[in-house]
Amino acid sequence: MACPRRNRAVIIVNHQFLQAKERLKSRLGARREADKLFKALSNCNYDVKIFLDVTAKEIEEVYEEESQAEHGKYFVSILSSHGEEGSITDCQGQAVKLTRIYKILSPERCPYLVGKPKIFFIQACRGNRFDDGIYIETDSGAPDEDCFLHYLSIPENTTVMFSCSPGYVSFSNQWESMFLKALLEVLEGEKRKMEITQLMTWINWKIAFFCEAKGSEYKGKKEMPCFVTNMVEEIKPFEQDRECSDYLDH
Repeated sequence: MACPRRNRAVIIVNHQFLQAKERLKSRLGARREADKLFKALSNCNYDVKIFLDVTAKEIEEVYEEESQAEHGKYFVSILSSHGEEGSITDCQGQAVKLTRIYKILSPERCPYLVGKPKIFFIQACRGNRFDDGIYIETDSGAPDEDCFLHYLSIPENTTVMFSCSPGYVSFSNQWESMFLKALLEVLEGEKRKMEITQLMTWINWKIAFFCEAKGSEYKGKKEMPCFVTNMVEEIKPFEQDRECSDYLDH
Protein backbone atom coordinates (compact mmCIF):
# COMPACT_ATOMS: atom_id res chain seq x y z
CA MET A 1 0.00 0.00 0.00
CA ALA A 2 1.42 3.37 -1.02
CA CYS A 3 1.84 6.11 1.57
CA PRO A 4 -0.04 9.41 1.31
CA ARG A 5 1.83 12.16 -0.47
CA ARG A 6 4.38 13.69 1.85
CA ASN A 7 4.30 17.31 2.88
CA ARG A 8 6.72 19.76 1.27
CA ALA A 9 9.13 22.20 2.90
CA VAL A 10 11.45 24.88 1.54
CA ILE A 11 14.43 26.28 3.45
CA ILE A 12 16.03 29.44 2.08
CA VAL A 13 19.24 30.58 3.77
CA ASN A 14 21.42 33.53 2.78
CA HIS A 15 24.61 33.39 4.85
CA GLN A 16 27.19 35.06 2.62
CA PHE A 17 26.64 38.33 0.78
CA LEU A 18 29.68 38.52 -1.45
CA GLN A 19 27.79 40.21 -4.30
CA ALA A 20 26.21 42.92 -2.15
CA LYS A 21 27.12 46.51 -2.99
CA GLU A 22 27.16 47.41 0.70
CA ARG A 23 29.12 45.24 3.11
CA LEU A 24 26.85 42.83 4.97
CA LYS A 25 28.05 40.62 7.79
CA SER A 26 28.27 36.90 7.01
CA ARG A 27 25.91 34.72 9.03
CA LEU A 28 28.28 31.93 9.97
CA GLY A 29 25.85 29.72 11.91
CA ALA A 30 23.03 29.82 9.38
CA ARG A 31 24.48 27.15 7.07
CA ARG A 32 24.85 24.69 9.94
CA GLU A 33 21.30 25.42 11.10
CA ALA A 34 19.98 24.71 7.61
CA ASP A 35 21.39 21.18 7.69
CA LYS A 36 19.83 20.51 11.10
CA LEU A 37 16.46 21.88 9.96
CA PHE A 38 16.60 19.73 6.83
CA LYS A 39 17.06 16.61 8.93
CA ALA A 40 14.41 17.58 11.49
CA LEU A 41 11.73 18.35 8.90
CA SER A 42 12.59 15.21 6.93
CA ASN A 43 11.98 13.19 10.08
CA CYS A 44 8.56 14.85 10.39
CA ASN A 45 7.48 13.45 6.99
CA TYR A 46 8.45 16.43 4.83
CA ASP A 47 10.23 16.40 1.51
CA VAL A 48 12.66 19.27 2.03
CA LYS A 49 14.59 21.47 -0.37
CA ILE A 50 17.40 23.82 0.72
CA PHE A 51 18.49 26.89 -1.24
CA LEU A 52 21.63 28.76 -0.21
CA ASP A 53 22.72 32.31 -1.09
CA VAL A 54 20.04 33.06 -3.65
CA THR A 55 19.01 36.25 -5.42
CA ALA A 56 15.61 37.90 -5.24
CA LYS A 57 14.74 36.49 -8.66
CA GLU A 58 15.79 33.00 -7.60
CA ILE A 59 13.75 33.23 -4.40
CA GLU A 60 10.64 34.08 -6.37
CA GLU A 61 11.37 31.23 -8.78
CA VAL A 62 11.55 28.80 -5.85
CA TYR A 63 8.06 29.75 -4.73
CA GLU A 64 6.74 29.82 -8.29
CA GLU A 65 7.88 26.20 -8.62
CA GLU A 66 6.18 25.32 -5.34
CA SER A 67 2.97 26.97 -6.52
CA GLN A 68 2.80 24.47 -9.39
CA ALA A 69 3.77 21.38 -7.38
CA GLU A 70 1.49 18.72 -5.93
CA HIS A 71 1.50 19.00 -2.15
CA GLY A 72 0.68 16.85 0.81
CA LYS A 73 -1.36 18.14 3.72
CA TYR A 74 0.98 20.99 4.75
CA PHE A 75 3.54 23.39 3.31
CA VAL A 76 6.32 24.79 5.50
CA SER A 77 8.96 27.36 4.61
CA ILE A 78 11.88 28.69 6.65
CA LEU A 79 13.63 31.87 5.54
CA SER A 80 16.89 32.90 7.19
CA SER A 81 18.76 36.07 6.22
CA HIS A 82 19.33 39.70 7.09
CA GLY A 83 16.18 41.76 6.82
CA GLU A 84 14.01 44.75 7.60
CA GLU A 85 10.34 45.04 8.49
CA GLY A 86 8.34 43.36 5.72
CA SER A 87 11.34 42.02 3.79
CA ILE A 88 14.34 39.71 3.82
CA THR A 89 17.69 40.35 2.12
CA ASP A 90 18.89 38.36 -0.89
CA CYS A 91 22.54 37.36 -1.44
CA GLN A 92 23.15 40.58 -3.39
CA GLY A 93 21.90 42.81 -0.57
CA GLN A 94 18.54 43.55 -2.20
CA ALA A 95 15.26 43.51 -0.26
CA VAL A 96 12.72 40.81 -1.09
CA LYS A 97 9.26 41.88 0.01
CA LEU A 98 7.34 39.22 1.90
CA THR A 99 4.23 40.37 0.07
CA ARG A 100 5.78 39.04 -3.17
CA ILE A 101 6.17 35.58 -1.65
CA TYR A 102 2.67 35.58 -0.17
CA LYS A 103 1.17 36.63 -3.49
CA ILE A 104 2.81 33.72 -5.33
CA LEU A 105 1.17 31.29 -2.88
CA SER A 106 -2.23 32.99 -2.93
CA PRO A 107 -5.28 30.91 -3.97
CA GLU A 108 -5.44 32.72 -7.32
CA ARG A 109 -1.91 31.66 -8.29
CA CYS A 110 -1.45 28.44 -6.33
CA PRO A 111 -4.43 26.08 -6.74
CA TYR A 112 -2.51 23.15 -5.27
CA LEU A 113 -2.35 24.81 -1.85
CA VAL A 114 -5.92 26.10 -1.68
CA GLY A 115 -7.33 25.12 1.70
CA LYS A 116 -4.02 23.63 2.86
CA PRO A 117 -2.16 25.15 5.83
CA LYS A 118 0.96 27.14 4.99
CA ILE A 119 3.49 27.87 7.75
CA PHE A 120 6.43 30.29 7.58
CA PHE A 121 9.28 30.73 10.06
CA ILE A 122 11.30 33.87 9.34
CA GLN A 123 14.72 34.39 10.96
CA ALA A 124 15.69 37.97 10.15
CA CYS A 125 15.96 41.40 11.71
CA ARG A 126 12.90 43.65 11.40
CA GLY A 127 14.65 46.92 12.20
CA ASN A 128 17.68 48.20 14.12
CA ARG A 129 16.33 48.65 17.64
CA PHE A 130 17.62 46.54 20.54
CA ASP A 131 15.26 44.87 22.99
CA ASP A 132 16.28 45.32 26.64
CA GLY A 133 13.61 42.92 27.79
CA ILE A 134 11.40 45.53 29.51
CA TYR A 135 8.32 47.51 28.55
CA ILE A 136 9.07 51.15 27.81
CA GLU A 137 6.95 54.16 26.98
CA THR A 138 7.74 56.11 23.86
CA ASP A 139 6.66 59.39 22.31
CA SER A 140 7.95 58.45 18.87
CA GLY A 141 4.45 58.34 17.43
CA ALA A 142 2.38 55.58 15.83
CA PRO A 143 4.02 52.97 13.60
CA ASP A 144 4.08 53.55 9.88
CA GLU A 145 0.96 51.99 8.37
CA ASP A 146 3.09 50.43 5.63
CA CYS A 147 4.72 48.10 8.16
CA PHE A 148 1.40 46.26 8.53
CA LEU A 149 0.69 45.79 4.83
CA HIS A 150 2.45 42.44 4.59
CA TYR A 151 0.19 41.11 7.37
CA LEU A 152 -2.86 41.91 5.27
CA SER A 153 -1.43 40.07 2.26
CA ILE A 154 -0.90 36.76 4.06
CA PRO A 155 -2.81 34.05 2.12
CA GLU A 156 -5.70 32.20 3.68
CA ASN A 157 -4.88 29.28 6.00
CA THR A 158 -1.42 30.69 6.74
CA THR A 159 0.62 31.21 9.88
CA VAL A 160 3.80 33.30 9.90
CA MET A 161 6.21 33.35 12.84
CA PHE A 162 8.92 36.01 13.04
CA SER A 163 12.07 35.70 15.11
CA CYS A 164 11.59 39.16 16.65
CA SER A 165 9.10 41.97 17.09
CA PRO A 166 8.57 44.72 14.48
CA GLY A 167 11.39 47.26 14.47
CA TYR A 168 13.85 45.10 16.41
CA VAL A 169 16.99 43.13 15.65
CA SER A 170 17.23 39.34 15.73
CA PHE A 171 20.27 37.63 17.23
CA SER A 172 22.50 34.86 15.89
CA ASN A 173 26.13 33.87 16.33
CA GLN A 174 28.69 31.64 14.63
CA TRP A 175 26.85 28.53 15.74
CA GLU A 176 23.09 29.26 15.74
CA SER A 177 20.26 31.74 16.20
CA MET A 178 18.02 32.01 19.26
CA PHE A 179 14.87 31.51 17.22
CA LEU A 180 15.82 28.56 15.02
CA LYS A 181 17.55 26.85 17.93
CA ALA A 182 14.23 26.88 19.80
CA LEU A 183 12.38 25.70 16.68
CA LEU A 184 14.83 22.81 16.32
CA GLU A 185 14.27 21.85 19.95
CA VAL A 186 10.58 21.54 19.15
CA LEU A 187 11.00 19.61 15.90
CA GLU A 188 13.48 17.15 17.41
CA GLY A 189 11.40 16.33 20.51
CA GLU A 190 7.92 15.37 21.59
CA LYS A 191 6.73 18.99 21.49
CA ARG A 192 6.53 18.67 17.70
CA LYS A 193 3.17 16.95 18.27
CA MET A 194 1.62 20.12 19.71
CA GLU A 195 -1.00 22.18 17.91
CA ILE A 196 0.69 24.95 15.89
CA THR A 197 -0.31 27.93 18.07
CA GLN A 198 0.72 26.04 21.23
CA LEU A 199 4.01 25.15 19.55
CA MET A 200 4.73 28.77 18.65
CA THR A 201 3.69 30.01 22.08
CA TRP A 202 6.17 27.56 23.62
CA ILE A 203 8.93 28.98 21.39
CA ASN A 204 8.00 32.49 22.58
CA TRP A 205 8.22 31.35 26.21
CA LYS A 206 11.52 29.58 25.68
CA ILE A 207 13.22 32.59 24.12
CA ALA A 208 11.67 35.16 26.46
CA PHE A 209 12.77 33.43 29.65
CA PHE A 210 15.89 31.50 28.72
CA CYS A 211 17.67 33.34 25.90
CA GLU A 212 19.66 36.56 25.80
CA ALA A 213 22.60 37.90 23.86
CA LYS A 214 26.12 37.46 25.22
CA GLY A 215 29.38 39.28 24.64
CA SER A 216 30.46 42.74 25.70
CA GLU A 217 28.58 44.66 23.00
CA TYR A 218 25.09 43.15 23.27
CA LYS A 219 25.16 41.34 26.61
CA GLY A 220 21.70 40.99 28.13
CA LYS A 221 19.80 42.07 25.02
CA LYS A 222 16.68 40.08 24.21
CA GLU A 223 14.43 39.24 21.30
CA MET A 224 10.73 38.42 21.34
CA PRO A 225 9.34 36.26 18.52
CA CYS A 226 5.79 36.86 17.41
CA PHE A 227 3.38 35.22 15.03
CA VAL A 228 0.31 36.09 13.02
CA THR A 229 -2.24 33.59 11.78
CA ASN A 230 -5.48 33.49 9.86
CA MET A 231 -6.05 29.76 10.29
CA VAL A 232 -9.43 28.77 11.69
CA GLU A 233 -8.63 25.11 12.36
CA GLU A 234 -6.29 23.49 14.85
CA ILE A 235 -3.43 21.73 13.10
CA LYS A 236 -0.49 19.56 14.15
CA PRO A 237 1.85 19.82 11.16
CA PHE A 238 4.87 18.06 12.70
CA GLU A 239 3.34 15.15 14.59
CA GLN A 240 3.85 12.52 11.87
CA ASP A 241 7.11 10.61 11.69
CA ARG A 242 8.59 9.66 8.36
CA GLU A 243 7.67 6.03 7.84
CA CYS A 244 7.40 5.60 4.09
CA SER A 245 9.43 6.80 1.11
CA ASP A 246 6.81 6.29 -1.60
CA TYR A 247 4.48 8.89 -3.02
CA LEU A 248 0.85 8.14 -3.58
CA ASP A 249 1.24 8.49 -7.35
CA HIS A 250 4.31 6.29 -7.73
